[in-house]
This record gives sequence, structure tokens and C-alpha cells, in this order.
Amino acid sequence: MVPRHVFVTGASRGIGQAVAKAFFALGDNVSTLDRQGVGPGIEDPRVAAWAGDLTSTDQIAEAFKQAEAKFGKVEVLIANAGIVKDQLLIRMTDQDFASVMDVNLTGTFRCVRRALTSMTPRRSGAIILIGSVVGSIGGTGQVNYAASKAALVGLARSVARETGGRGITANVIAPGFIETDMTAALPPATQETYRTRIPAARFGRVEDVAQAAVFLANAPYVNGAVIPVDGGLGMGH
Repeated sequence: MVPRHVFVTGASRGIGQAVAKAFFALGDNVSTLDRQGVGPGIEDPRVAAWAGDLTSTDQIAEAFKQAEAKFGKVEVLIANAGIVKDQLLIRMTDQDFASVMDVNLTGTFRCVRRALTSMTPRRSGAIILIGSVVGSIGGTGQVNYAASKAALVGLARSVARETGGRGITANVIAPGFIETDMTAALPPATQETYRTRIPAARFGRVEDVAQAAVFLANAPYVNGAVIPVDGGLGMGH
């Protein structure tokens, strides 16, 4: 198989890092984007890390420009980067809401828009957005985060309708509780409460999400879908 150029945002740790490693293992060329340009920790000529802030259209454009000069046009985009600023709604500030939306939703929009400039002339490509089960079921203290992740579904499905005829797919992965630094920081009692709500009776692994991303990148007739990777937590939503 000819190596593809896979572009992953937020790949310095957690889900993004696992996704980058999964595509690297398949033989693909992998570009990553995060604020510091740290990358997924893979020392190999087929992996390049670029620095950029998702709130900056210019920085995103520059990262894509450098990445494509090295590996050719982007063929798979995994928009994973995101932030949280949890707070009960009554105490949530305008800035708390706006900053999360600017990174999680508008930042994703900026990356998708730029990726489409490469995919559209080729009439092929896969866009994969990392959402969250919280986007469907909500979360206490997560009005901003849940709203940003729910909006990704509308973004992906609109892109699917606009570009499906050009061989481009746009889908969302909705992880549930995954073993990351974020879940590890929760008090043990809180972790157990969440775990009892999951039919699989465990938190997911970052590799579980990476496998879903690999599937979607190789599934040209899956378009506009939301793929839950949550152990059954959000079933029915």
C-alpha cells in the first residue's frame, strides 16, 4: 500500500498520540500539530511534528504548508485537539465558554477547511473528528465542552453532504471514558461511579479509539457517521 499523509492534531499525548502511532505502524507518513510541536514521541523520518495554535488560521495554514512540503498533500485528517474548562453553568464565564468553543469547534473547522483544499482536487480523503459521548448525553459542569463536541456532529455531516460526491468522507468518533491523564486525575470514588455506568465495566484505552480512526480512514462508504467508542455508556443516544 502506498503510504498516505495523515495529519493529527493534539498528538503529544493520550488519544492523539495513540492515533499517530497506529497510522505510523501501518506505514503511513504522519504529521502532528500541537502548540509546542512536541509530537507523538516517534523518532523516524516518516513522522514530523509542527507547532501551531488552533485559534490561529495563519499558524494552521503554515503547519499544513510545511507538512505538505515534506510528505505531499494531506489525505487523512484526524482533528483530535481540544481543551476543557469545566465549571457549573451559573459560574461559567463568557471566556470559559468562548475559549473552549474556539479550540474544540472553531479550531477543528479551521483544520477541516484547510485539509479540504488538498483533498478536493484529488477527489479523495478522510476527515475524522474526535467528539465525545458527552456531546450526546451531557455532563455536569461541561456545558461548554458538551456543546463544542455536539457541534462537531453537525460540522461533519454538513461536510459529508458537501464533499461526499468528491470521494471525501467526514465522520465523528465519540469516545466515552478513556484511560488518559484527565480520567486518572479524578478521585477514585468518582472513577468508580462512572465505571458502574459503563456496560463494559471498564474505562476504554486510547488504542480503542485509534482502532476506530484506522477503520474510518479505510472505509470509503461510511460517511456522516458517529462511531461510539464508549463501552456502551451512550447507547440509545
